[in-house]
Amino acid sequence: MFAHQPSHSQPSAGFLLILVLVMGSVFLLMVSSFIGYVATQNQVINFRHEQQRATEIAEAGLNYYRWYLAHNPGDITYGTGLPGPYVFEYKDPEGGAIGEFSLDVFSNTYCGDVASIDITSTGHTYVNPDAIARISARYKRPTVADYSFVINSSVWFGSSRVITGPVHGNQGVKMDSSHNSVAGSGQATFDCTSSFGCSPTINNADGVYSNSGSATPSLFQFPVSPIDFAGITLDLAEIKNKAQNNGGIYYGPTGGYGYRVIFNSNNTIDVFQVINTASYKSYSSTEGYHYGERNIITSQIQIANDVAINSSCPVLFFEDKTWIEGEINLKVSIAAADLSSANQTNLVINGNLTYGSGSDVGLVAIAEDDVDIGVTVPNDLTANGIYIAQNGRFGRNYYRENFFESEYQEYVLRDSLTRLGTVVSNGRTGTAWNSSGVTVSGFLIRNTSFDVNQVKNPPPLTPQTSDVYEFEDWRQDG
Repeated sequence: MFAHQPSHSQPSAGFLLILVLVMGSVFLLMVSSFIGYVATQNQVINFRHEQQRATEIAEAGLNYYRWYLAHNPGDITYGTGLPGPYVFEYKDPEGGAIGEFSLDVFSNTYCGDVASIDITSTGHTYVNPDAIARISARYKRPTVADYSFVINSSVWFGSSRVITGPVHGNQGVKMDSSHNSVAGSGQATFDCTSSFGCSPTINNADGVYSNSGSATPSLFQFPVSPIDFAGITLDLAEIKNKAQNNGGIYYGPTGGYGYRVIFNSNNTIDVFQVINTASYKSYSSTEGYHYGERNIITSQIQIANDVAINSSCPVLFFEDKTWIEGEINLKVSIAAADLSSANQTNLVINGNLTYGSGSDVGLVAIAEDDVDIGVTVPNDLTANGIYIAQNGRFGRNYYRENFFESEYQEYVLRDSLTRLGTVVSNGRTGTAWNSSGVTVSGFLIRNTSFDVNQVKNPPPLTPQTSDVYEFEDWRQDG
């Protein structure tokens, strides 16, 4: 009798088949995933390649319209009289058409005049019309807003000042301030006298010179091309015409002391006629010790309130001396000039001039003669804006306590002056007066910065420094 011996079981053919199928499926899945990944990456690469070509086409569109405007100034409709977009075929150097760009062109106008032109160019290739690129830029001439100071005479920037932004002087520049940008002079040398802090006089000092540790000589440039002050002088008669006939605001001569204008946060102004002012003594570099400044208002009557500023022509013209203060909430320009007589008119900063929230705000304040900082201003004064003294100077005269009645003696010395914007001055500027290295009149601390928002989009009537149009605010939107 034989005993049954158990045997080891062998894998069945079905099990092996299942295993092969599973492993094959996994392998096929991996291979297909890899192929899909490669295909997707190839599509991405091809899309990016076509989008880069579309970017080049869009850039060509911007440059084309720049060329067109150089030959047809101010034409924003490509000669059609109709709004865009205007579509153009783009060809490679061999002459084959590879894509298109379309142009949308819009102007920014004040009082009917074109101030700048915004161009958006959208490009795509014929290979992949979905791979688009969109580039925008503003086409405008450079203005004085590019600078913190533009001065037509020799000037001394003292050590109590901090300056942000470029400084330009057509003559010698004594730079003792802390500054973060270029300080340029139109002269190779100048004589630095005691009135510029050099004692004894340094003859033939560098066009931009300093004997202070606060300055940065590596940022000095001299000589540089002068800025033509005659070229940036604004036509006051044309400004008056815009205010009278294009929707601006105009007030004629008072026959007295002038106007006080308060800017309100709701884009209106209050207007006062100045009835009387105080008489006192002051000193300036051009007039010496003298009476007659009369920047302190002692009596006034209100002649208008909440006068709306027209946003399409925000130009104000006062044909008399004008005191200004308040809050600015739009782009606006104000001019003070007496065109009815031989007398030249001053503009007086009478209090804080501040900006509301947002970037679409700015002030240009133009004086036929001087832009004065008044006597009875806040201890910490803010004076934002682009200030233009066409024939005079921007500054604050020298005062002593015994120059005034007792109620005004406290205003001789003020703590700080903070400005966001630009000073354009035909004559020498000055807002602090020193004796033996100590500030005895004016502002103890002065902080000045140019305003980037005005560089990109200046208020109406901002003087231009070149006839050559340039692209500003270049950006890619897609």
